[in-house]
Amino acid sequence: MAAPQLPTRGKWSTGIFGCFEDSSNCWVTCLCPCLTFARDAEIVDEGRTSAYTAGQNYLLLCTLVPVLGATLYACTYRTKLRRHFDLPEEPCAPCGDFCVHHLCCFCALCQEHRELKNRHMDPVGGWRKAYETIMSPNEAAPTPEPGMTRK
Repeated sequence: MAAPQLPTRGKWSTGIFGCFEDSSNCWVTCLCPCLTFARDAEIVDEGRTSAYTAGQNYLLLCTLVPVLGATLYACTYRTKLRRHFDLPEEPCAPCGDFCVHHLCCFCALCQEHRELKNRHMDPVGGWRKAYETIMSPNEAAPTPEPGMTRK
């Protein structure tokens, strides 16, 4: 059995407005964006930050600094994700990840979630599950992307 095909490195697997490509995550993000962010952050941070801590920080920043707090926090994780996979700053190349999260936070969170899922690192199961999926010799899982394994 051949390994599943990974998306092309250096290219987003879905667009910023593809929220309904994963409708369940779209609804979760609309109702509780801190949950989607928390799951994504744990994977992007390779388990160094727990989903609980990331979600708590996001919610706290939304509450204490309503306009910019969560935007500043979330855009740093988008930048980390882009660097892991050499993804371009789309759709706001001139103003970067901050503008994407500030102007379209739900779409950005959904896109990041889909990107991880499409690269076989489903955030719903957490870092340990994503790592096991990638490293499992019994299944036809792909090799992990550089920088996404624990040292």
